Amino acid sequence: MATLRDIQRRIRSVQSTQKITRAMKLVAAAKLRRAQERILSARPYTNKMAELLGNLVAGQGSDEVAHPLLEQREGPRRQIVIITADKGLAGAFNSNVLRRSLEFIRTSNATEITLVVVGRKARDFYRRRPYTIKRDMIGFWDKLAFSHAQELADYFMAQYLENEVDEVHLLYNEFRSVAVQRPVRVQLLPIPKSEMPEGTADAAVDYIYEPGPEQILGDLLPRYVRMQVYRALMESLAGEYGARMTAMEAATKNAKEMIGILTIQYNKARQEKITKELLDIVGGAEALKQGQ
Repeated sequence: MATLRDIQRRIRSVQSTQKITRAMKLVAAAKLRRAQERILSARPYTNKMAELLGNLVAGQGSDEVAHPLLEQREGPRRQIVIITADKGLAGAFNSNVLRRSLEFIRTSNATEITLVVVGRKARDFYRRRPYTIKRDMIGFWDKLAFSHAQELADYFMAQYLENEVDEVHLLYNEFRSVAVQRPVRVQLLPIPKSEMPEGTADAAVDYIYEPGPEQILGDLLPRYVRMQVYRALMESLAGEYGARMTAMEAATKNAKEMIGILTIQYNKARQEKITKELLDIVGGAEALKQGQ
């Protein structure tokens, strides 16, 4: 049976943990607010760019406008970009993406699969498995900038244009709310027709482009790919903060409940000790009376 000192030690330990989880929750909440503002401001820009590209492609014949990033290939070489966090303590945030990526790899019909892992959790996970990691990127989440997305996107486009891969897919957590982050998969390259908003072809506006559509596509398509990568990184970052905030709130609540249970145990043990001491005193007094 645990002694009073053991129970006191456990109470102090849980109280220290509760202070840490409460502080982590507050830090995650502050960072989430900024990350949420960034992703909410980036979504309209990305969607409008997709609408413009859809209008541009739909308004032209398939032979009139061509760009290498739109070229659909039948090759089996597939590259999967898996985006996770560098840190844990965020509930199932990382494990959901890793589980989804494993399912996609195992059900893929591609004979050649390479991985690009973003975040320490994905890197450590796939280092222990028999998959080819072409590149990793870690240690930048606290200072995430567009330059990080541009570096990754340019790497993907260079591989695709040099015919080293036939497809590039993004796997990341999409931020829905503080409590909901949904793992999603997006085909980054080649840019699929389904990426363009539904109904664009039917409602295409006959714009007069200056310069011509070829020059506009040559400028917008790389920019669109970079924005898709940047959006995925921002979605993952906001989702990480939301998941950590939720997990730390639950941990703080559990710590509070555990402190209450331990306090009850401590009071019961203390009462039992006092009762036992009183019985010993009473027994000793009775023995003295009988001895007299």
